[in-house]
Amino acid sequence: MSVAVQGENAVDKAKERLGDARILGPDDGESHWQPVPANGHVRCLFSDSTVKSTNRFAMGTQTVAPGCFIREHTHDRNEEIIFVVSGRGFVKLDGEEHPIEPGSAVYLGVNRKHMFINPGPDPLTFVWYFTPGGLDDFFAQIGRPRTPGEPTPEPFARPDNVAEIEQRTVFGWTDQDFASRG
Repeated sequence: MSVAVQGENAVDKAKERLGDARILGPDDGESHWQPVPANGHVRCLFSDSTVKSTNRFAMGTQTVAPGCFIREHTHDRNEEIIFVVSGRGFVKLDGEEHPIEPGSAVYLGVNRKHMFINPGPDPLTFVWYFTPGGLDDFFAQIGRPRTPGEPTPEPFARPDNVAEIEQRTVFGWTDQDFASRG
């Protein structure tokens, strides 16, 4: 018969396995203004590059400006979870629009075509969780650094090499003709 005994040795081993812990305030985390057609901004809160994680992931928030959208795309190696915090809009999933509002949650497996649309007068903000990570790298490469409280910049274009950035980071397919969509 085997009996587990909790002694000093077990406590010492538990301390060795103790993972990282972080707390961020409302203005903490790396933040980037986003180009057209989403405009708005992202906050990259946690990722395997900012905390000592046993798995690759990225987590943050995105705010889509009124009347704007995140163009249709897929992730060929990643899963994504969205949780809507404020605003109202739609997720277009495999060609079908579904309303989203505060409290709505969306799970997106690999290669699911999706886009987010904010037709309303208020910003649409959601939390995103992405595994394995890399979405934070994409946002940093296409966006401009943002300091909380600074005025919203005029809309700006995506980088000329956005297709290369997408391929190098976390995208499978993206709608390159987004100007005619929405």
